[in-house]
Amino acid sequence: MAETLQILLTGNKEEKYRHLIPQLESLIGSEKDLIANLANTAAALHQTFGFFWVGFYLVREDELVLGPFQGPIACTRIKYGKGVCGTAWKEGKTIIVPDVEQFPGHIACNSQSKSEIVVPLFFDGNIIGVLDIDSDCLNSFDETDRFYLEKICDFLERK
Repeated sequence: MAETLQILLTGNKEEKYRHLIPQLESLIGSEKDLIANLANTAAALHQTFGFFWVGFYLVREDELVLGPFQGPIACTRIKYGKGVCGTAWKEGKTIIVPDVEQFPGHIACNSQSKSEIVVPLFFDGNIIGVLDIDSDCLNSFDETDRFYLEKICDFLERK
């Protein structure tokens, strides 16, 4: 336990993900409810990394609707193809934005958000939502985040 705590406090990003994933798998492994699993995943990511905002938006007809999250108040609905989340939904792929001010059509839910990563969440080949993570620092996300967040979403998709 002390070793895990030490890694979470001082470890590099990859070490944190490598320790978090088995904990998430244990935490949500036997739970079948999607909302409960998304809520615990958002909380675990937020607690481990201290991201500004971590949450899920779920597809409801022609828009994304706010789901479980950790952080300040967020936008409630996002149209298909709009902002980073709507674009990731439309393109069906992870989007990393080093500076949200440079992303055409960025939706500013909170002015403190500076960089963002959005990972689509699939079920039976269809996108059912997105994992959205915002940082209050520029250039916070990279290929390490993409790799491990996609791995986490893959696990959620198998639930």
